[in-house]
Amino acid sequence: MQHKNSVEFEVFGDYALFSDPITRVGGEKFTYQVPTYEALKGILHSVFWKPTLIWVIDSVRVMNQIQTETKGIRPIKYQHGPNETANDLSYYTYLKDCRYQVRAHFIWNENRPELEGDRNENKHHNIAKRMIERGGRRDVFMGTRECQAYVVPCVFGEGASFYDSTPQLDFGLMYHGITYADEAYSEQTKGMLTVRLWRPVMKNGVIDFLTPQECPHHRPVREMAMKPFGMEERNFTPIESEVV
Repeated sequence: MQHKNSVEFEVFGDYALFSDPITRVGGEKFTYQVPTYEALKGILHSVFWKPTLIWVIDSVRVMNQIQTETKGIRPIKYQHGPNETANDLSYYTYLKDCRYQVRAHFIWNENRPELEGDRNENKHHNIAKRMIERGGRRDVFMGTRECQAYVVPCVFGEGASFYDSTPQLDFGLMYHGITYADEAYSEQTKGMLTVRLWRPVMKNGVIDFLTPQECPHHRPVREMAMKPFGMEERNFTPIESEVV
């Protein structure tokens, strides 16, 4: 389903690391085969973000063949004794030669009534599209900071995907994303940091995401307070001072 404030873009880069949380316990990282909802939302946050709105990822289209590459990494060891080395050797498994088409839209953050005066849909939609054309406001990366990526406008569904003729691929139980306190959508998630899980299915190269509310599995992690925004906090730009 396409919304009137939808944006469509292509993100690409040499490598991506959408970490499977299970593999991070031992200090090594192994990527999921496809982007997570939260990673794509993070890309949009690098393109354009304001606390007034919440980005909702609708769909992702996998354009290139899914391939992985393992690298030996020497991460910094922050806690070590006098006779220990200052770094370790770990193996990280990345996706390589990555290219994805993404469709998303935004909704208003109802948890921030103090920003109601900034709810100008036309303004935010135009700024978002302009930032996509310029490659984003901040550095874009896919999954982890070392995986530099680039954003360009596109028409979702145009061009050939490696998986156009693949009817269906299932990826099992996967991390969907994190619900922060300021994006809470129920009494169970209010004032909490919550992790969401789901079972994605790719059909002819396209994964249609469930919304956070629709995810079948929710796990509260810890209590979390909202960061305040507003004129009195000196971290909110009023609508009349922004260029549309």
